[in-house]
Amino acid sequence: MSLPAADPDHTIVITGASSGIGAELSRQLAARGHGLTLVARRRARLDGLAAELREAHGAQADVRTCDLADADDRQRLIAELREDSRRVVGVCNNAGYGSVGTFSELELDREVGEVRLNVEALVEMTGAFLPDMIEHGNGAILNVASTASFQPLPGMAVYAATKAFVRSFSEAVHAELAGTGVSITALCPGFTETEFAEVAGAGSFEGKMPSFLVLDATDVAREAVDGMESGARSVVPGAIHKAHAFSSRFVPNTLLLPIARRVAEDRLAR
Repeated sequence: MSLPAADPDHTIVITGASSGIGAELSRQLAARGHGLTLVARRRARLDGLAAELREAHGAQADVRTCDLADADDRQRLIAELREDSRRVVGVCNNAGYGSVGTFSELELDREVGEVRLNVEALVEMTGAFLPDMIEHGNGAILNVASTASFQPLPGMAVYAATKAFVRSFSEAVHAELAGTGVSITALCPGFTETEFAEVAGAGSFEGKMPSFLVLDATDVAREAVDGMESGARSVVPGAIHKAHAFSSRFVPNTLLLPIARRVAEDRLAR
């Protein structure tokens, strides 16, 4: 059954909902009638999005601020969500960030924080609500990975490694859930025009990548929600990115790594 039909007694939690793919996931789910719990650090942005969703779709959209990289704050959020009168039937683990540069030259605390948010928080948010979904025989979790998960990426070493974890973890647990009515979908978008690149210190992807390689966040979110509804194991938006994901499974890293390093060096030089 995966993601159940919209119900006023249900909610779907979306982390990193204040912008980019997270905000578009919120819009897609609200348009399909689902109640939402929007989570991020920026309260003003969440309030604005919640108001938009209520006006456009009549959605029940709650707002909760949380620094998901902080274990104590994350535990507080989970406790509040469990006490909510609405049952959590879906979780979109979208919160995360990346960094661009040579690992030995990057700020170590920020790199460690990247692992805490991209990996640790995602695992805990998944595990916190999965047992209840299994007990009820329905539910869907969307874990946002990346096409960066398909190979090591010099210049984005930690980010690619965290996303490889997300994809591997999500696909493994998806297999474990067979027959339960619950699914985990790994979303693996390629370059998407969001605030991600600016946060990572790479400026905008516009002008650095051919336009046909840069995905639209609305399209990515639409395919992602379709995947949650169908219980898909993974979603790779865009034909070119699907081809990249497929081919990277068969090309050895001894060939990929030198190419990836040259691309990273060129990107950092711009």
